[in-house]
Amino acid sequence: MIIHFRETFYSKSHPLFFSAHLIENVLGRLFSGHSNGLKAYEFFKFSLRHSESFKPTSDSFEKTLHILTGMKYFDKSWELMEDMQLKYPQLLTLKSMSIFLSRFAKFQSFDETLEAFERLEKRVFVGRIFGVEEFNVLLKAFCLQRQMKEAKAVFRKMHSRFAPNTQTLNILLLGFKETGNVNAVELFYHEMIKRGFKPTYNIRIDAYCKKRSLGDAVRVFEEMEKLGELPTIETITTLIHGAGILRDIHKARELFDGILDFNSAVKLMDEMEEKGIGYDNVTYHTVFSGFVKSNCIHDVCKLYRRMVDKQFVPKSCTVVMLMKYFCENQRVELGMELWDHLVMNGTCPHGQAVDHLVTSLCSCGEVDTAHECLKQLVERGRHPNEGGYRVLERFLVDAGKRDKLMELEKVIKKLQTVLPPSKGDALIANTN
Repeated sequence: MIIHFRETFYSKSHPLFFSAHLIENVLGRLFSGHSNGLKAYEFFKFSLRHSESFKPTSDSFEKTLHILTGMKYFDKSWELMEDMQLKYPQLLTLKSMSIFLSRFAKFQSFDETLEAFERLEKRVFVGRIFGVEEFNVLLKAFCLQRQMKEAKAVFRKMHSRFAPNTQTLNILLLGFKETGNVNAVELFYHEMIKRGFKPTYNIRIDAYCKKRSLGDAVRVFEEMEKLGELPTIETITTLIHGAGILRDIHKARELFDGILDFNSAVKLMDEMEEKGIGYDNVTYHTVFSGFVKSNCIHDVCKLYRRMVDKQFVPKSCTVVMLMKYFCENQRVELGMELWDHLVMNGTCPHGQAVDHLVTSLCSCGEVDTAHECLKQLVERGRHPNEGGYRVLERFLVDAGKRDKLMELEKVIKKLQTVLPPSKGDALIANTN
C-alpha cells in the first residue's frame, strides 16, 4: 500500500501535505490491524521526509514505536528513538520509555533489559536526569510480564540510587497480584506498611476477587472503611467483578445496594463521566464480565447498546468475551453487529472472536456470511486461525460451494506471499 502510494502521489515537483491527524489515523489503523511493523515505520519516515506540513506528534511516534516493538523490531526501535532524540526530543516521554521497555523485557533477557535502560539514559533521553519516575517505568516493565523475581532483583540492586516512593511499592504490589499469589501480596503489603508507605487497598481486593475469595475481599473493603478510606469507582467495579465470578447476585446486591442491576451500573458510569474520570475498557470489561458471569443476558445487551451508541471501541479481551457470549446464547445477530461496529471503526477483530463468529454463523446456516467475514479479515492483512478456517472449509464443501472456498484460498495465498503465517494460522499450500 505504502509503495503504491509513494509511486502514485509523490514527486519532487509536487510536495505532499500530510496533516498530523491523517498520519495518526493511518498509524492507528495499522496498529489496531496488527500490520507489518516495518511498513508502519516506513510510512512514518516517508511522512517526515516528504511532507512539508507534517510535524510528528507524541501520538504518531508512540504508535509507530508500539508497532515496531510489538513485532520485536528492536533495532528499528532504537533507530527511531535516537532519530527523535536528535530532531524531536520533546516526544521522548515516560510513556514512550514504558512502551519500549515493556516489550523489550518480554522478549529479551534480564541483563539485556538493564543494559537497554542504561542505553536509554545515555543515548536517548540525553540531558534528562533519571530519578524515581524512570525507575518505576523499569520496574513496571518487569511486573507487566509477571517477572517478579527480576523485578525484586532490580529493586534490591537500584533502590539505593532511586529512592522509592508510594508508586514504586504499588507497582510491585500490583505485580505480585497479577501472578495470582495472594500470600505474596499480603507479605509485601505489610512490608510496605513497615517502610512507612500507604498502599492502595484496591490491589489487595482485586487479588482476592481473582482467587474467588470474595469474603476476604469484603474483609479488606471493611478494613478500608474502618480506617476512613472512601471506596473509589475502581473498588466498586472490582467487587462487582468478584461477585460476578462467583455468580452470587444476592450477595452482590446486599453489598452494593443493587449495583449489579443495569440501571445502577449505568448510574455508576454516569457518575464517573460527571467527575471527569471517563470510563474506559477496564470499566466496560469489568461490568460486562459481572453480567456475563451472572448470565444476565438482558443487561449485557443493554450495556452493549449503550457502548455502541457512544462509539466506544472495546479492546480485544472484551471483544472476545462479548462475541463468545453472544454466540453461545444464540444471539449471532449481535455478534454480526459487533463485527460491523469494529470494522467500521477501523479495527480488525481478534482471531478468537472471529472463530466464535464463523462457527456460530455456519451452525445457523449463514455460511455465505461467515465466508464474507473471513475474507474481510484476510483482506485487512490478518491470517485466519486454523480452527476457524477449517470449520468454514467443511461447511462450504458440504454446501457445494467450492467456488467460494477457492476464492478464499486465493486471497489467503496472496497474503502468505507478503506476510508469512505464524503458528496457529491457517496455511494454504501452493499447488503448481
